Amino acid sequence: MILVYILSALCVALLVRSLMPRLIGMQPLSDAQRNIAFFAVMAMMIVIVGQIQSWNVALALVNLCLISSIMALGVNIQWGYAGLLNVGIMGFAALGGVAAVLVAADPVTDAWAAGALGVFVAFVIAVVTVMGATYAYRNMAKTNKRTLVVAVIAIGGLLLARSFYGPATAAIEKVDPAAAGYLGGLGLPIILAWPVGGLLAGLAAWGIGKVALGLRSDYLAIATLGIAEIIVAIIKHEDWMTRGVKNVSGLPRPVPYEIDLQQAQWFLDLAASWGQNPATMSSILVKLCYAVLFTLVLLLVMWLSQKALNSPWGRMMRAIRDNEVSANAMGKDIVARHLQVFVLGSIVVGIAGAMLTTLDGQLTPGTYQPLRFTFLIWVMVILGGSGNNWGAVLGGFVVWFFWIQAEPIGLWLMDTITMGMADDNGLRKHLLESAAHMRLMTMGIILLVVLRFSPRGLIPEK
Repeated sequence: MILVYILSALCVALLVRSLMPRLIGMQPLSDAQRNIAFFAVMAMMIVIVGQIQSWNVALALVNLCLISSIMALGVNIQWGYAGLLNVGIMGFAALGGVAAVLVAADPVTDAWAAGALGVFVAFVIAVVTVMGATYAYRNMAKTNKRTLVVAVIAIGGLLLARSFYGPATAAIEKVDPAAAGYLGGLGLPIILAWPVGGLLAGLAAWGIGKVALGLRSDYLAIATLGIAEIIVAIIKHEDWMTRGVKNVSGLPRPVPYEIDLQQAQWFLDLAASWGQNPATMSSILVKLCYAVLFTLVLLLVMWLSQKALNSPWGRMMRAIRDNEVSANAMGKDIVARHLQVFVLGSIVVGIAGAMLTTLDGQLTPGTYQPLRFTFLIWVMVILGGSGNNWGAVLGGFVVWFFWIQAEPIGLWLMDTITMGMADDNGLRKHLLESAAHMRLMTMGIILLVVLRFSPRGLIPEK
């Protein structure tokens, strides 16, 4: 407990020293010193959680913070680099989760035999229909005849695709609906789903960008939010692909299973030599393995993001962000560059979405909510400092830490405030029950405090 008190005091001292140096009569820290202080405070807070609660909880928190930081980096690429207001983050994260199922889940052979061919034919017809309608629209004169031809191609193609799609998906969903009811995946290592998730999100972003990037920023926000809701709705209701609300569980892992470790003699000997319970130690080791993998991905994305930001391309993107008119006058293709950065940021979010599904071991479409996958990610970028990749990473850790710890902190606070009241006191019971709902208030307080003393974020853009 002495270590906890010491670390808590150091956290408070470093935060005050970093955010409010003039209030305590000291010279401001340099940028590098302040940034190091912020990350040091974050590390100490995680250590405190490990000491007070458990190291299992602390490592689980670290893994979620790492994934959230990668998502925040994706949004920072779009908003911080180019000023694109994407509030459809939820949809791209969901596509990453779908990739984990398509790549790693075991194939359901009976379902493939029942309807896979029909789904494929429907997909081919849909692609040909779009290509045909596009060709007619671009190559025919602007007359009523063109409108008629495009309408006939689109409606005819849709009806023909539905004639194959409907029976095929119905047949797939009838195959052992309680345990399967979907095609399954390719049965490949789930780590391959991470780049595939990025690919799916990038393809979706390209299609969305071709339509929506010519819009004003507020219209772009509305469009991305609407399309994200459509993506999530499809995932929820197309059982043949993702089992819908029945969820896909039991996805393979890129790390060992706890039960396998507990049955391995070398691990039992190691746990005994350290005086640790094998069950607890196996859980900690698995979380450490996840943390190593996620850290490697974060470092790779961070390195690439920094290289891009400091390159001529990055300076061009910031010039477009700050003054589109001047950039356009200098010959820059604004829409093309916006499409480029929109796709890149979405790829990063898709990778993080696949990583999250890997960590959970299941795809749960009902959990994709704007609060978790849009609002919180944006708070991470704003609080950390838009335009600065290190700020996005720090924001990911800070926001997710307090989002998870708000409830136990609130419970401790309410218990402390009401410790003089009787256990059956109505006010005490109400306050203790309300502790579980303090997350949003906590986020609001943190955001207000940070923006009051550091309006451009904890680590602002240089």
